[in-house]
Amino acid sequence: MSRYERWNALLELLARHGRLTVEEAAGTLQVSTATIRRDFDELSQQQMLMRTRGGAVAQSVSYDLPLRYKTARRAGEKQRIAQAAAALVQPGAVVGMNGGTTTSEVARTIAARTPQSARITVVTNALNIAAELTVRQNIKIVLTGGVARPQSYELIGPLSSGVLQQVTLDIAFLGVDGIDVAAGASAHHEGEASVNNLLIGRAARVVAVADASKIGRRVFAKICDIDRIDTLITDASLPDADAEGFMNAGLQVLRV
Repeated sequence: MSRYERWNALLELLARHGRLTVEEAAGTLQVSTATIRRDFDELSQQQMLMRTRGGAVAQSVSYDLPLRYKTARRAGEKQRIAQAAAALVQPGAVVGMNGGTTTSEVARTIAARTPQSARITVVTNALNIAAELTVRQNIKIVLTGGVARPQSYELIGPLSSGVLQQVTLDIAFLGVDGIDVAAGASAHHEGEASVNNLLIGRAARVVAVADASKIGRRVFAKICDIDRIDTLITDASLPDADAEGFMNAGLQVLRV
């Protein structure tokens, strides 16, 4: 287990339980107590947790983990989702996407699948996606304005609306922190949710990309109602009953 994977696991445990002792964490992750003490000290320095005598307690930020700690989770599922999403993009298309690990994987896959002779345009508020695709000469990048949020590398705030109000998208890929038939799509941060809503409002087709761990979840800030989404691409572990619920709501569901 790499350091980032271990840190991610520790933060997930803290988010779930609120408090951990060094011994509990060492036993769960099957590493030494010395390793856990170092991890707690380093995460405390980054203000990701609060160190206590013999352990640590969660900070509120732990519930919305920084992107760099999320990349190792369900990587295989995200790659399959990205392959299915990229197959929907036609040469010459104008594609919108917000930030997140799944949409970042979609962006990489689109770039790899697009021939040099076929140009596409990508509109995004995610700094990491823009940076990664800028080197591709056949991909035109349009980056929204806004204030950068360190947890997700997304630009948020009213400056984003100026660009989004002037573009038209053929397809928008929406990464979410939660998606539920009744509650719709949601994100941990209200600023991200607001920009995401603007982004999908400019698209002819909206495709939510979310592994099965996001299905049925409701988190803090609503992005949109479920009827704003045309297609859900998720992984094969989604139960039939859950898939049927989304299909009954009018969505096309692709399980990969």
